[in-house]
Amino acid sequence: MLRVDLFDHGRPDQVCRCVEVEDVGAPASDEVVVAIASSAINPADLLIMEGRYPGPEQLPAPMGIEGAGRVVEVGATVEGLRPGDKVISLARCNWAERVRVKAQQVIRLPEALSFQNAAMLKANPPSAYLMLRDYVDLEPGDWVVQNAANSAVGHHIIRLARARGLRTANIVRRETLIDELTAFGGDVVVVEGEELAERLRARTGREARIKLGIDAVGGTATMHLAACLSDGGTVVNYGFLSGEPCMITPHQAILHDITLKGFWLVRFMSAAARADIEALYDTMAHHFIDGTLEVPVEASYELRQIDRALAHAMRSGRHGKVLLDRAL
Repeated sequence: MLRVDLFDHGRPDQVCRCVEVEDVGAPASDEVVVAIASSAINPADLLIMEGRYPGPEQLPAPMGIEGAGRVVEVGATVEGLRPGDKVISLARCNWAERVRVKAQQVIRLPEALSFQNAAMLKANPPSAYLMLRDYVDLEPGDWVVQNAANSAVGHHIIRLARARGLRTANIVRRETLIDELTAFGGDVVVVEGEELAERLRARTGREARIKLGIDAVGGTATMHLAACLSDGGTVVNYGFLSGEPCMITPHQAILHDITLKGFWLVRFMSAAARADIEALYDTMAHHFIDGTLEVPVEASYELRQIDRALAHAMRSGRHGKVLLDRAL
């Protein structure tokens, strides 16, 4: 059986290898075996490899935050799952031909959802959904501002916000992304840089209610995002892209009552009831099926090509996700 393991921390395409390992074997009574058809490479995967994000404590270790496939075998006491079911794995070992996990670590999905979309379901769509839902009471016509707007989470925020009657102000690093994100549904798209808040407010209107800022970057980018908010607004940080501490100024915190909070999907998943988790993923799956959510895929690789896949995922200027795919 093929599996991708992390052997050290460093440059992702140099510290991961596809290895031959023993088959996962038969499931215990409370386990299932899943044949993985598709897995996404996410920024968090890359940060784990670099040692900049919570990950396995002992190496070598199997990798892969996301994975989707079919159940091939179920344990004797497992209920609600059967061979042939399309599922996502909530485990973190999904860059493999097969995984054996607790039944509670898989979520059954509608058959109409493609494997590739299922492989991008676990992390980014619920993160976008929950950040829009849980931090600020937003009403139709309100604005949300976000950086790293061309990311997968950024794409989901644009589409989920639009479905709720919200408007999005989107910060990007390259002018070439302006037309792309506008066509995708972003109401305002501006390039990060000098006088960002002034330029953005000129587009949204000075009196626009910008209550929520969503930050993937940290560092000074958090401060720039906070400067775009209305008084009493909230910045929610969910990403480590800069590797720097999140910054807001005393002026923003004290005079403008800006609040900085953090979001981690793992924390939500550990506290939520199983029924709530299943309902969340059912909602996200149907948003893909009905076209509300859409993620472009730039390239697909086999497990044996993991070095090429990771090198591709590390490139700046990508216009879609990089997947690891396998025909079942």
